[in-house]
Amino acid sequence: MPDFAFDALMRDIQSELEESLLGGPPRYTQHEVAERAGVTREWADRLWVSMGFALDLDPDAVMFTDSDVDALAGIARLVETGVITADREVAAARAVGQAMSRLAEWQVALVSTHILEVIAGSGETDPARVRARVAELNAEILPAVEALHGYVWRRHVASATGHTVGTPEGDGASRVLTVGFADIVGYTSLTRKLGARGLGELLERFESASTEVITGNRGRVVKTVGDEVMFAVEDPAEAVEVALRLHEQVLVEESDPTMRIGLALGPTLVRFGDLYGSVVNTAARLTGSARPGSILVDRAVADAVADDERFTLRHLRPRRVRGISRLEQFVVRRA
Repeated sequence: MPDFAFDALMRDIQSELEESLLGGPPRYTQHEVAERAGVTREWADRLWVSMGFALDLDPDAVMFTDSDVDALAGIARLVETGVITADREVAAARAVGQAMSRLAEWQVALVSTHILEVIAGSGETDPARVRARVAELNAEILPAVEALHGYVWRRHVASATGHTVGTPEGDGASRVLTVGFADIVGYTSLTRKLGARGLGELLERFESASTEVITGNRGRVVKTVGDEVMFAVEDPAEAVEVALRLHEQVLVEESDPTMRIGLALGPTLVRFGDLYGSVVNTAARLTGSARPGSILVDRAVADAVADDERFTLRHLRPRRVRGISRLEQFVVRRA
């Protein structure tokens, strides 16, 4: 397909996708969308940017739809009823925006690739017919994707309810957790040796297998950042079991790189799904100190599992690291 024809096809797919997702073409300016939602222009702009969306430099540019009006009005109602406090509305918008952004990037790539393959395979080039076919495909795909979103969200809310009810999340709210990091050793050199496809396959296997191990042992994946997964577990013994199984079940092919893992236990600030505090810092430092293929834990984890016959502990010489004057470290293995 000639480049100009391909570019035109992609513009048609993008345009049709946007209208299908947003319920129609843009109709309102920045001032108009705020006015219709019953909020100030400044408040609407602040929320829009916090969710990760750019504003047109031209304030009179038509860029908002009726769904944007409904969304702003909905957020305003949550603030008015006290579900989201006024001093946390920006942080809440930012947390939702960041969580959805990554998911959206992947799903748009998936959906648009499928649509492009169907259109290209049909040999259709007439713009009107292309848009009609894209509209048909959107009608088939998008409701299923949206229903999946709703189902997974409800499931996660139900799961989170079991361990967070009575512990409101916010500034100053903390829970005692075992925090862990699992890090791929030699990742930087791997990025130079593996092509994009090979690196993508490695990361997919790493993320998929580590998620299965962590969630299968009553843990929670906090986030993955490239070569590292951060997780949290309520019970320290279960956290050690997670770490051992990560070594046993993730990246087990002969050509795979090894991992190193660090665990620390203590009060942890829980904020919008992420974790903060000295325990997180300690777990990260232990991970950086661990030898390839090993697990290092702090004193709190070691004391908690000292009598557990499933594990053996070996006390290493304390280390001085930045931010921690004396880092106690123990190697943990299966008994």
